[in-house]
Amino acid sequence: MRDIHLPGRSPVRGTRAAAATSHPLATLAAIDALREGGNAVDAAVTAAAVLAVVEPHSTGIGGDVFCLYAPAGGSEVIALNGSGRAPASASAAALRDDGMASIPFTSPHAVSVPGAVRAWERLLTDHGRLDLARALAPAIAYATDGYPVADVVADAWRREHDKLQADPDAAAVFLPRGIPLGAGHVHRQPRLGETMQAIAAQGAAAFYEGPVARDIVAKLRRVGGVHTEDDFAAATVEYVTPIRTHYRGVDVYECPPNGQGIIALLMLNLLAGFDLAGLDPLGPDRFHLEAEATRLAYAERAARLADPEHAEVPVAALLSEPHAEALRARIDRERMTPGLAPPALPEHRDTVYLTVVDGDRNAVSFINSLFHSFGSGILAPESGVMLHNRGAGFVLDPGHPNELMPGKRPMHTIIPAMAVRDGRAWMPFGVMGGHFQPVGQVHFLTNVVDFGMDVQEALDCPRAFHFDGVLSCERGVPQPTRDALERLGHAVAVPDLPLGGGQAIAIDPASGVLSAGSDPRKDGSAIGA
Repeated sequence: MRDIHLPGRSPVRGTRAAAATSHPLATLAAIDALREGGNAVDAAVTAAAVLAVVEPHSTGIGGDVFCLYAPAGGSEVIALNGSGRAPASASAAALRDDGMASIPFTSPHAVSVPGAVRAWERLLTDHGRLDLARALAPAIAYATDGYPVADVVADAWRREHDKLQADPDAAAVFLPRGIPLGAGHVHRQPRLGETMQAIAAQGAAAFYEGPVARDIVAKLRRVGGVHTEDDFAAATVEYVTPIRTHYRGVDVYECPPNGQGIIALLMLNLLAGFDLAGLDPLGPDRFHLEAEATRLAYAERAARLADPEHAEVPVAALLSEPHAEALRARIDRERMTPGLAPPALPEHRDTVYLTVVDGDRNAVSFINSLFHSFGSGILAPESGVMLHNRGAGFVLDPGHPNELMPGKRPMHTIIPAMAVRDGRAWMPFGVMGGHFQPVGQVHFLTNVVDFGMDVQEALDCPRAFHFDGVLSCERGVPQPTRDALERLGHAVAVPDLPLGGGQAIAIDPASGVLSAGSDPRKDGSAIGA
């Protein structure tokens, strides 16, 4: 049990259902959907739609989705890839000829066709009990009638003033008086509400065909994009076979590439060779091992991760025990491993993750994202759709596995996770934070499995992230630990913002009790019933 003299909170307990999201309004909407006869899938889509309105910097209907679903809490895990593709006229060579070395975050070339709406509809049709109209109803109400801006959202909003101001259409919606709205101010998005109402009435086709798609394509082409209405009409999502590894009695499932879930699994394979439970969870040895596993795994990510329809991604080889042994042998417990180049990828922190478990123990692990804060910053004026910039995940290097190509999906950072133990779904979980997500997942899971923390303690626990040559340690990492890490050779810094956010629900198979947690680094909450 946590020390109740200190700030913090207990996990939420329930027996009938639980939901955890990064915003209280979304968590409540998920519980309401369950109370009205929906299942965990209905509740997850409902919550994601609400987040698309009330957490507009992180997610939206102009973004992408990945989902893991364990029906009836069994060992079968269903994976849906709801990531969109580059337009048919996309060309890395053309961008290189224009002098680009990478795709800018605010470029129309960073906008791949959004997959979220198609994914929501597919999940509800195949696995839900409620229709799209019911699932979108709370989000439509918040967009139309307004919602109070939450504190963490307001801070992110303030930080993106210049991006929003650069697009007059985005500024009209998100800088209504020329400045970002502060915490507690009521914000409305009536055109987005109208678009979501059309989707509720006509299905996903209302987004991918007709006036909404026409508005989005027209805006993108005005600012230099090559998208067409045919690109949107052709948008699909697909079920994929999840990948997994075994870590100290737990099977951990992830979506396969083009997502980076394989990197979390590779890190777990590396750390499985060390006795983490014998270490101080806030000590330098634990953070050093985690940082070295990060550096080794992310070097593999930079070299190999891509859309497997367009490039060979050696999943089996990457997750093999001989590969883990070979990488693990490079870790020096007494110093930072020399000679590993940092990944040349820009950092970002914005995504939403949510999880729901219902009375039948259907378990959903769900993630929805615009990628960078407020995505590309490009807003389609008539539909009110803010467009993500997931295409910035492509590279322009000729011949690279993740090179931009027509119809190709970019390397994706958003990754839901599902832990299965003794043949039953044990814990849907996820940690937001862009490139940090594999590290966040590993840190969280080892907190639970190796250090015996409950889900809330595991989310609260201070974090570190070795990225771009710097080991960022949250202020909660003790100063003596940071000093020791510097002596091991790490360039230690305290980041301006905390690392990511997350949610989790643990299912006790003996008692049936659900224990849910929500990260204090966000505005969110967990509710159990």
